[in-house]
Amino acid sequence: MYPNSQNPFVVGTPIAPERFVGRNSLIATAFDLIHSRSHLAVWGGLGTGKTSFLAKLASPETWIEQGLDPSIAVIVRFSCEEIEPFTPSGFWIKVLSLLKGSLHAEPELQDQINTVLAESRASRDSLRQFLGELGQRKKFLVLLVDDYDRTLVENQEYSEENMQRFLSECRNLAIYSVEAKRNLSIIVTSKKRLNDLSPPLNINQSPWYNHYLFRQIKPFDNTEIEQLLQPFNKPITAELRQAIGEIAGGHPSLLQIASFLLYQNLRNDSPPQIEEFVREFESSTKQFFDNTWQRCDDKERNLLMLMALAKLRGRLHERRRYDLKDVDLIFTQSERNLTNLEEQGVIKRVSNNVNIPYLFTSSLMEEWVIQEIWNSDEDSLRNRQREFLNLMSHQQTENMRNAIVWVGNHKSDVLSALKFVYPIIDKILKFFVV
Repeated sequence: MYPNSQNPFVVGTPIAPERFVGRNSLIATAFDLIHSRSHLAVWGGLGTGKTSFLAKLASPETWIEQGLDPSIAVIVRFSCEEIEPFTPSGFWIKVLSLLKGSLHAEPELQDQINTVLAESRASRDSLRQFLGELGQRKKFLVLLVDDYDRTLVENQEYSEENMQRFLSECRNLAIYSVEAKRNLSIIVTSKKRLNDLSPPLNINQSPWYNHYLFRQIKPFDNTEIEQLLQPFNKPITAELRQAIGEIAGGHPSLLQIASFLLYQNLRNDSPPQIEEFVREFESSTKQFFDNTWQRCDDKERNLLMLMALAKLRGRLHERRRYDLKDVDLIFTQSERNLTNLEEQGVIKRVSNNVNIPYLFTSSLMEEWVIQEIWNSDEDSLRNRQREFLNLMSHQQTENMRNAIVWVGNHKSDVLSALKFVYPIIDKILKFFVV
């Protein structure tokens, strides 16, 4: 079907700017703030495209598309994960080093930065000095910082006191420095909202993050999904859109993986069988789901297990079920945690389900959580029982424990119930193969 064609879908690495899909409103917002020398904090869950978004903003072609001259901006882009261990001095050294590398037509300014670096004077104040130099040359700095949440994690060389000082310096630079107000725009990304990750605030000071406009990078909408699937050269029907939504939920990474595997099979003229495709998809997404699970706290994991058990119970034969009472009440009392999971792209809200107002973004994530429940030994089950008491009553905790034990003792019934994903995959495969 696609003989000798390169697979247009990307797995395991950021998307190149020329292949970037969607996010038009977010891109427009970023350039509005760049134009006014303001600052943006973009946050979103694992694999939602934050790094690719920054690469898109850094592309000269994107500037031209936005009607701007890229030559007036000096763009510095890096991830805080590159600074190991993270320290404020490491941050300023990184900024100045990359700034120097971007000033190919300014050898005099490069020499000045070399002197500062050689004398170990990299700091907020030295950056402010060079912002003034850029302004004199009719240029300004766009600082694109990925994984900014690393600045909010202590280490042996970075105490809470160091953190508070660093965050305050960044805010002061952005708000009070004349050079920065004229010649600097900062865009950072993080996995959660910065205010949710913030160290304790000083009630006598303004929050260190209040110079940012906050925007979430959300799962793809229907238009963006259609744009992503254009290489298949097929019109996207409502039925297919629903099937794709159930398997990937608009999550960019999951959509890329599913599309990559499907395109690979079709290119080789070997349409995959359902079970084969499910195995390939599960194998390719295992690390993603594992990382998603590890990033959840104990209460969020317990809610995901409760949600998975409640959904599984509805798929089991009437006479082979366990008891879970007052599930809706537990979810009602945990709205904040559920909202956080929704914002991370793990679950999605559904308005037509009274008892469980959320679904897993991906049906495969639901299956993965059930498999995690299978791994519960006696020690982990006892620990979870204690955690359950922070979420539900003693009776509900006992019901939860019994449900976990039941699932471990009836794997064949559970496996049969989990095959609900097969008809979803079948719809997708038939659409693209025919």
